[in-house]
This record gives sequence, structure tokens and C-alpha cells, in this order.
Amino acid sequence: MSSNIKSNSVIENSWAQLKQLTSARIALGRSGISLPTHAQLKFQLDHAQARDAVYFQLNVSKLCADLTQSFSSMNLESIGLQSDAIDRPTYLKRPDYGKRLSQISKEILLKRITKAKFSPNTFNYDIAFVIVDGLSALAIETNALRFLKTACTNLQSEKFTIAPFCVVEQGRVAIGDEIGELLSAKLVIVLIGERPGLSSPDSMGIYLTWHPKVGLTDESRNCISNIRNGGLSDTEATMKLRYLVTQAHKREISGIALKDETSSKQSLSSLNSFLIE
Repeated sequence: MSSNIKSNSVIENSWAQLKQLTSARIALGRSGISLPTHAQLKFQLDHAQARDAVYFQLNVSKLCADLTQSFSSMNLESIGLQSDAIDRPTYLKRPDYGKRLSQISKEILLKRITKAKFSPNTFNYDIAFVIVDGLSALAIETNALRFLKTACTNLQSEKFTIAPFCVVEQGRVAIGDEIGELLSAKLVIVLIGERPGLSSPDSMGIYLTWHPKVGLTDESRNCISNIRNGGLSDTEATMKLRYLVTQAHKREISGIALKDETSSKQSLSSLNSFLIE
């Protein structure tokens, strides 16, 4: 064997400096014709964490208790609900089941409305928050309570009436439409665990829909994505949410008719790139 073989045979990628700007899997280098061992092991770990996030089970009763305790000063209660998907395998195979409430959960909501003795043909609430496990219950367990504390405090000055928090197991985004319609809320805000990525198994998304009702599709919703530690911060997400909520109530619209105008626009000419320097 040749005595010139080096102990470190990893060839670095010339774009390695970009790695400090993103968590994306770039500039991994190579060892011969293969990935370096450390990069391959990191991929396997991230893949395992993403798979675990999909099957992570949300502790609905604990989250409901934590929400009720945290918002006792606002007199907000919490309700645990279930979609028509009876378990995780069914949820993953039948997305349509996750878009509708189970019959028992529907009856629970209807009893709550009857007990409240709301006037017919009127909106009962300005906002209904629906917290859904989605494809990453880990994201909800990690982010939902903390974010809601920031968001609800920020929205208090607007004096919106808020429905009891609804925490849904085995749910999809569209289940918020049914819940919002049953509660007769002007606006539904769905917090949901997003599809896990290889660098973000705990990413939470928010979907906002004006006048929710069964049968609405995605063009009726606004989305705020990637809320997590290392992604969009609670402060930034709250700023976007407050803008969308206030504008939705003012203009009575959501979805493609309502644009998020909170982001500052920076001209491309002011951006520097090492590729064109």
C-alpha cells in the first residue's frame, strides 16, 4: 500500500462558507466517491428524528390543563377533541378522516354551545384557536403554549372575544373549519405541527381562515410557517398574526385576497453574494 495515503481523506466543498447561513444539507464534502462518515451519520439521525416526530403522541389532557391554567385570568377554557381518525396509522393512510371531527367530539362542542345559550344567527366569538397535532405533535408540544401566551397577550388590546381553546388529536388543517363553524366564530386560527423536515422536526404552522365552514379549500387560508426555535420567532410570528387578524376583521377576507404586508422589502441590488463578488 502507498505510504502517501492521508489519515483524513475528506475533501471539503468550496461552498463550505455558506453552511453558516443555513441549516440545509449543503457543502457536505466527500470521501472518495461517497459522503463523509459524519455527514452520513448526521443524515440518519435527522431522518430518525423526523420519523419519530410523525409518530409522537400529543398529551391532549396535559396541554388542555396547561392552557386553562395559563389563561385563567382571561377566563379561557380548553376542550380536548378527536378527529375521525381513530389512531395514527389510520390518520396517515386516510387524510380525509383527519379533516373532520369524530361524532363524539362534535357532540361535545354542540353541548358547549347549547350550554352557553348563544343567540341564533349571530357570531359567538371573534376568534377560535384550534391546536392540532398534525404531522408533528412534537412541534405543538414544543411551541404551542409558549406562542399562544405571546400572541394572546399581544391581541388583548384589540378586545376580541375568544372561544375556548380546542385541542385536536389526529387532525388536519381543515378540521379547524368545522370547529370554527360549530362555534360560530368569525375567524379560526389553526396551530398545527408541520410535516417534519430533516432539519426541523418541531416546526409549527398557523392557518387563518375568515368565516370558516366545512368545504373551504387552501385558497381561503393564510399561512405563517416554520415557527420554532431556529426558525420564525414568536415575536415575528405574532406580528404577522396580529396584522392578518386585524385586517381580516376589518376587511372581512382571508386567503389569497389578504396579503401579508408586514415583511420589509429589500432590493436585490443591496444583497451581496460571494458568487458574484
